[in-house]
Amino acid sequence: MSAADPSGGADPVDSAAARLAERLLGMHANREVIPEDPNHSVRWHEHDYPSPVARWNYHPEYELHLIRKGTGKFIVGDHIGTFEAGHVVLVGSGLPHDWVSDLEPGEVLQGRDALIQFDGKWVEQAASIIPEMAEVKPLLEQSSRGIEFLGRTARTAAASIDAMGASTGLERLHHLFELLGTLARAPQEERRYLADEWFRPQLDGQAAAVVDIVLEYVFSNHAGSVKMSEAAALVGMSEPTFSKYFKRATGQNFSDLVRKLRLAHARRLLEHSDKAISDICYEVGFSNLSNFNRHFLNDAGVTPRHYRQRVQL
Repeated sequence: MSAADPSGGADPVDSAAARLAERLLGMHANREVIPEDPNHSVRWHEHDYPSPVARWNYHPEYELHLIRKGTGKFIVGDHIGTFEAGHVVLVGSGLPHDWVSDLEPGEVLQGRDALIQFDGKWVEQAASIIPEMAEVKPLLEQSSRGIEFLGRTARTAAASIDAMGASTGLERLHHLFELLGTLARAPQEERRYLADEWFRPQLDGQAAAVVDIVLEYVFSNHAGSVKMSEAAALVGMSEPTFSKYFKRATGQNFSDLVRKLRLAHARRLLEHSDKAISDICYEVGFSNLSNFNRHFLNDAGVTPRHYRQRVQL
């Protein structure tokens, strides 16, 4: 696989991205393998960013993900959004996901992520002995789309996740049950369902690596020039082949991915800045205001101006 210009001229894509592509395409694992923790009912883990495990991946275990530091973009299934510290998401079994932080060159976020991972069979077995655990089952069914928790639920859940990491034995189990109760009883207004119900990716090890490369390219360049030709070159494919492959692997078109990411960035700017809407339009990568307004209305159900008024009340 090579993205080099056959004419001998400059490489059309960033050399660092090309090196990333070469490294990722050499990976053969078809999913992330979650090691068992023989000393605890569920696995609690934290890691920095960047990290080898922080990439587009999927696994049969359920995952509760807390972002402790920084801002960035995330993708769960076919949903793309932005995050900041305190972001809490429950990812269902087999649902692909990735969190990409906004970093300065050479920057590392120590302990960016705290995660809880567990097998669905554990819940089934626990419920057969502890009937109260049945309260968690509807939550796990709903997590097939991914659930982002908001407001008070997110704050309470984040505190419980961190408390689990700092405790052992029965105290740790206490925090786990407290956490599961918080999520199971979260009001609907503090839940945001992420992926579309029809989302069905077709992933294997090669597809996961290809998508990871493309996400790195798009997330790094979405506010500027993002071209399918460059994404295809990164993974050594022709544009028609890449277009079909990407749609099959992710459940969405490449152009839809770029559009969703730009709109997610726009929503953040509308929420947290007083920049003019016309300035936001060009900053996130749209070429004209009418096109931006039309796509934003289709995605959010309101115009950018009304969205800003609503979130800044």
